[in-house]
Amino acid sequence: MAGCNAVKDEGCCSCNSKKVLVEYLYLDLKTCDRCIGTDVVLEGVLKEINPALSCAGYEVEFKKMEISSKEMAEEFRFLSSPTIRVNGMDICESVAENSCGCCSDISGTDVECRVFQYDGEDYEVPPKEMLASSILSAVFAPKEECCCVDYVLPENLDSFFEGKNNKNSCCSG
Repeated sequence: MAGCNAVKDEGCCSCNSKKVLVEYLYLDLKTCDRCIGTDVVLEGVLKEINPALSCAGYEVEFKKMEISSKEMAEEFRFLSSPTIRVNGMDICESVAENSCGCCSDISGTDVECRVFQYDGEDYEVPPKEMLASSILSAVFAPKEECCCVDYVLPENLDSFFEGKNNKNSCCSG
């Protein structure tokens, strides 16, 4: 796992709790095919696995969050778009990215967004099997990792927000 990215004030994982917090962090749900597609798959997977989690005594909370600024990205320790976390832990083993035309258009800069790696393949929108397996593993077999690693806003996201701000300010009159 990429490690816990919980906001320090909220603490790390709720490992001893029967609550499951699934967070979906993204840059854009209006035009980005990758973010929109991941959102659709994630919501479908949560509907399918929620009965099993509920049967096992877990309560699932789902939060969607548009990361709309550098400050927000820093506050939520955002590494790549889109990101899915379970109890503060990124469900992906690593951050792999490729060029994202949609987000590049939004910011007017070259932007790379997350690629989900599963069974030796790269996917811009994760397969439902990958999400179901990763979420269930995070709940039933959580990895113990420190969430106190220093965070630095990735250059890629810094460029995205800078470009988006410049594009919006030059076009707003």
